[in-house]
Amino acid sequence: MKDEMSSEQTTEPTPRRRSPFTAICAIDYTVIFVRDMAAMRRFYEDVLAFPLLRELSPNWIEYGIGCNTLALARPSRTAADAPTPTGSASLQLAFKVSATEVDACADELVRQGVALLSPPTNQAFGHRTLFFRDPDGNLLEVYAEI
Repeated sequence: MKDEMSSEQTTEPTPRRRSPFTAICAIDYTVIFVRDMAAMRRFYEDVLAFPLLRELSPNWIEYGIGCNTLALARPSRTAADAPTPTGSASLQLAFKVSATEVDACADELVRQGVALLSPPTNQAFGHRTLFFRDPDGNLLEVYAEI
């Protein structure tokens, strides 16, 4: 009987250790590694009109977006990664606005000569979305909850 019990015993799950990363409460800043700094800077400052927060060097530029920072950087600034190949997006950024502002943003992008990948569209999952690309090919979205 004793042998039968030992083969049927279940092991207790090991307690999950508390990770120090649970202390993270927000994304503080996002860095876009750029191929063409001049074109990207013109796009984010002139087309999207993001306010320049600070320029630490010609290779690192920061914009204030709400309580977050969006930085443009050459990869060698922090890492020796090769630039993303032309024709592939490195990331997608989604910028939240009100529902009426999605259409106003689309109008401004067209006025500035930016091609829309998708015009303002009401999605079944409750967002009104607009998609376009920055000069380096990254996918950008302006959306609102509807």
